[in-house]
Amino acid sequence: MRKIIGILLLTALVAACSSIDCPVNHTVFTRYKLYQPDGTPDTLDLDTMWVLITKANGKDSVVLNRLCGYNATGFNLPISHTQPEDRFLVLMRKYGQTDGYYFDSIVVKKEDLPHFESVDCHASYFHKITGVRCLGNFIDSVVIKNPDVNYDTKTTEHFRIYINPDF
Repeated sequence: MRKIIGILLLTALVAACSSIDCPVNHTVFTRYKLYQPDGTPDTLDLDTMWVLITKANGKDSVVLNRLCGYNATGFNLPISHTQPEDRFLVLMRKYGQTDGYYFDSIVVKKEDLPHFESVDCHASYFHKITGVRCLGNFIDSVVIKNPDVNYDTKTTEHFRIYINPDF
């Protein structure tokens, strides 16, 4: 009887130790904020923005669809863990314009850092941003504000996008 109770207690302890809450979504996001060249926050009150990305399988995907509206000052974009660079195609249409788009691109260079929460969970990937560049059509420049990318996108601003004043 003691052996049976001991085995049951041991089984209960093992089961209790392996019931870890693993994150459901392992994707991390980067936070982009829009600024005017003088450093004041910019808004897309009268414009519309789309962002597309080419996935590792070669297919395009819309990751930001029609950002516009009152005080739209920033957005979040996913970051991959399978490529050393992420390339975003940014499309902008000015208010009242019915045809034609302005386009630009943002290329983010990064290092992928495996992040383990538990041996029972799949690995997540955090990132260290090592560089960023843009084509320079309607985006004047992109500046790295915080190079460390993890689960926090609510308080962390990773990039500042300065919109071209002539746009």
